[in-house]
Amino acid sequence: MSVFLSAAHKSSGKTVVSLGICGAISQLNLTVQPFKKGPDYIDPIWLSQASDKSCYNLDFYNMSEAEIIELYRSKDSLADISLIEGNKGLYDGMNVTGGDANADLAKLLNLPVIMVVDSTGITRGVAPLVKGYQDFDSDVVIAGVILNKVAGDRHESKLIQAIEHYTDLDIIGSIRRSTELIIDERHLGLMPANETPQSQQFINTASRIIADQVDINQILNLQAPKPKAKKEIINIVSAKLTVAIAKDSSFGFYYQDDLDQFKQLGVNVTYFDSLKDQHLPDCDGLFIGGGFPEMQLDKLSANTSLLSDIKNKIEQGLPTYAECGGLMYLTNQIITKDGCYPMVGVIDADTKMTSKPIGRGYVQLAPNDNHPWSGVSECIKAHEFHYSKLENIDTNTRYAFKVLRGVGVDNKRDGIIKYNLLASYTHLRNLAGNQWVVQFVDFIKTNSKIT
Repeated sequence: MSVFLSAAHKSSGKTVVSLGICGAISQLNLTVQPFKKGPDYIDPIWLSQASDKSCYNLDFYNMSEAEIIELYRSKDSLADISLIEGNKGLYDGMNVTGGDANADLAKLLNLPVIMVVDSTGITRGVAPLVKGYQDFDSDVVIAGVILNKVAGDRHESKLIQAIEHYTDLDIIGSIRRSTELIIDERHLGLMPANETPQSQQFINTASRIIADQVDINQILNLQAPKPKAKKEIINIVSAKLTVAIAKDSSFGFYYQDDLDQFKQLGVNVTYFDSLKDQHLPDCDGLFIGGGFPEMQLDKLSANTSLLSDIKNKIEQGLPTYAECGGLMYLTNQIITKDGCYPMVGVIDADTKMTSKPIGRGYVQLAPNDNHPWSGVSECIKAHEFHYSKLENIDTNTRYAFKVLRGVGVDNKRDGIIKYNLLASYTHLRNLAGNQWVVQFVDFIKTNSKIT
């Protein structure tokens, strides 16, 4: 059984509802497999923690329909129920005629949709809203509505009466407005759970409230149970290679299927904490993903032993890949309105934080002859989210990519190359059209003489 949670528009509270439902179902000793539509890191961190199961992204921009179906089915088959959280509104997408919206994903996977409706400032008007969404595309099956941010008994009564009088939609839940259901937000969305020590307490509270105010059994009964799970097959090629990955409250933006791919290639993945560990673990390659290093600058800068160790190892030829926050971390310093904070210093440039987004959205890259990895696709579809830019860049800096769409480092180029390092603002994802994990592992093998 599976369900797709969407909304009429963004900021309707569907992430809090989703993680509360995941937590409530998990407490019934059922396995919940979460998915997130689109290029998002933060919501999947929350959903993974709430369900105690890694969340996977489904994205029309850089995945084919066949890849989406294959990833969904392979993970869905291992759970009692899957929950897919949409992004933006049910019919919102890049194309005016559709094809990449939440509704299209629900149709592709043949899933019923539950609409989370932000009830703030609306009563009878909720009926034409949900009726319009129901009638807009008859191929989209809206199975019910969860009213969110309901002010009180009187407000709830008016909403229910309007929906029941004008539509045939089931009301699956009515969630009262509560300060206990608010997560702090930042420029890219919710505060990441890996930065919030109280995240599990919040999830527990949300799960308790939503279990009380949403009919969980009705959600579980939306579809018949599916066949027994099939065992996942891992293709092990070699177990000789170790890749160290930064994973802590500064760096946590990783696609789970990318991490899975390392393991499927037989790579031993070892995580380290950039705030606490004094040295890198023994490794053949290094991967520093995205995150919010700007929120931990004092601690990152104070860990001089690790900064020095990373710099020395990269200069000695350690194969390294870094994205966005990882790129920032490897520059000379990060500059904010509060001061300058020394970083690794292997990239001869400074990172300056900005109040407005410099790059935000989908990206297309074309690799050039400088790219150090082999087998790179001619056109790479990816994404970027950064409120920073590089300044004082060494004029001799080499780049791996020409930016066809997006911003990258300087609106024209991305992917800084130095020693055996590739560092970019762009977030890559290992898919059929861009098998970067395979390419990076091959690059590590070539430079470490491992076969």
